[in-house]
This record gives sequence, C-alpha cells and structure tokens, in this order.
Amino acid sequence: MPIKSKAQRRKFAELLVKGEITPGVYERWNREAGDAELPEHVKPKAAAKPKRQAKPRPAARKPAAKSKASPATKKSRSPRKRG
Repeated sequence: MPIKSKAQRRKFAELLVKGEITPGVYERWNREAGDAELPEHVKPKAAAKPKRQAKPRPAARKPAAKSKASPATKKSRSPRKRG
C-alpha cells in the first residue's frame, strides 16, 4: 500500500517513531510512492453546506380572555357539617 499524500507520510512517520510499525514497512510504503510530488491530502475537504435560514414564526397568539362572571352567579360552597 503506497503512501498517497504528505499527510499520510507524516502519520506513518509518527507511527514509526511510536514503534507501532517497523522501519521496513515504512520504507516499503514510502518507496512505492516514488519521487512524485504528493498532494497535501488525498481528497479535498468537502465544502461547507450553506446554513438553512430559519422560517419566520407565526405571531404569538394571545390567550383568549376569560369572561369574568359576577359573584352572584358563582355557586358558593359551604362546608358540610358532620354530626
């Protein structure tokens, strides 16, 4: 598997320093890449998607006004007497 970008070369060199890969493996992958000028990254970064614009919210509804009943129409509750 040849190295395909400069970023990969840096990553494999880091793995070599940490001891996670052998020097032979690093040299083989690096040699297969050849003398070609490698890109910085294999794939270009994806362009950022445009942000969605918020939909305008409908105007807030006011709560319906409660009709105030006169005190005479209200039923009064009296405590029941227990005997």
